[in-house]
Amino acid sequence: MLKNMEWIFFDIGTTLVDESIAYNHRIKDVIQGTDITFDEFVKARIESAKQNCSDGMEVLNYFGLAKTPWHKEDEIPYKESVDILKYLNECGYKIGIIANQSAGTQDRLEQWGMMKYINLVVSSEEEGVCKPDEAIFLLALKRAVCSAENAVMIGDRLDNDIYPAKKLGMKAIWIKQGFAKYQTQCDDKYFPDYIIYGLEEIKSIFM
Repeated sequence: MLKNMEWIFFDIGTTLVDESIAYNHRIKDVIQGTDITFDEFVKARIESAKQNCSDGMEVLNYFGLAKTPWHKEDEIPYKESVDILKYLNECGYKIGIIANQSAGTQDRLEQWGMMKYINLVVSSEEEGVCKPDEAIFLLALKRAVCSAENAVMIGDRLDNDIYPAKKLGMKAIWIKQGFAKYQTQCDDKYFPDYIIYGLEEIKSIFM
């Protein structure tokens, strides 16, 4: 268990929200009109993640493809998301968001029924700073009036979520979902405090 935590911060994509359909949609868009197969692209994407390159741009560059629009309408909250946020809220924790998201993050969280349990949203588009820049974490901590040692970050990416949070002295939980689950730990100094494979496991950490 993690003790003395006051704030629990979540990433959104592939943490609270399933982006698999959206990723598949984008892959089909980018390979349209080429002789690259869906399976071939996915295999390259997984190999890239194993090298800790998780934003997908290096795969696009490798194939000489252009990035296509993201289909936000394909995003679906994990079925456990609202239940976990409600549980943590009822346990007395403050809940925040630190995420790289397009404009309208809070509105989307409202639509998904999550905002009623969230106390603070810090999103890259609104703030003009993106993870893994530590500035976005420091901004969230400042607005939460919380010290790093009393906060935990939960996210799917080592590079964007775990490493910067740990460098600042926060606790960190790596949820291995999506392409980032293939990332490999390369810095023992910033190892996550817990590794989980689904949101339901959070209840065993915060009781």
